[in-house]
Amino acid sequence: MLKIYGVAPSIHTRKVIIAALEKNIQYEIQPVFPFDPPAGWQSLSPTGRIPAVEDDGFALADSSVIVAYLEKKYPQTVLLPLQSREHAQALWVEEYCDGQIAPHVIALFQQRILAPQVRKEPPDESVIADILTNKLPGNFDYLETLLQGEYAVGNSLTIADITIASNLLTYHYLGCTLDEKRYPRLIAHFERMLRRASFQTALKAEEAGRQRFGLQRDFLSGIYQ
Repeated sequence: MLKIYGVAPSIHTRKVIIAALEKNIQYEIQPVFPFDPPAGWQSLSPTGRIPAVEDDGFALADSSVIVAYLEKKYPQTVLLPLQSREHAQALWVEEYCDGQIAPHVIALFQQRILAPQVRKEPPDESVIADILTNKLPGNFDYLETLLQGEYAVGNSLTIADITIASNLLTYHYLGCTLDEKRYPRLIAHFERMLRRASFQTALKAEEAGRQRFGLQRDFLSGIYQ
């Protein structure tokens, strides 16, 4: 059975979990907190980051690499389109979210959750304000222009959709919201993703983590109970 090492509300761990759910892969979660990893963690994740996986004795780290591996081994549900341009576009959106959005959302999580709860220090409000005012809005603008239909790429779910929604889920957990007038397509896409069976299953599994960290859930009203 596939073992996924990580913990909600990690953006990247969730990405792998949703991919496994969409592909109907049986898996189990091995909780790992990156700020308090178990002994020998770097043998599974040389960077020290989550997630990592073990599959029939094969260990692998990095969410994008893991999803690419799952795509090859479990091709029954396609998350990376076969057509060359759509394949490249899906990879691009995944990379854009991982490189340009996730670091800022993670920084917000570190300031709003880890600083007071783990490091026992007040959050740096100047860092939070810079992210919310200067860093993320332009990135969300790009996604808004990108979303022209039901899905980010082509006419079916891809890793691009999963990655966008996983970032936005953690962003909303932190009490942040998207402006309805500025990002109508991005909001609609996010809500469609949350209603998918895979995200509903993941949301249920994340409930304990939400409670542990005191994360917001009001935005889920009417989408998940």
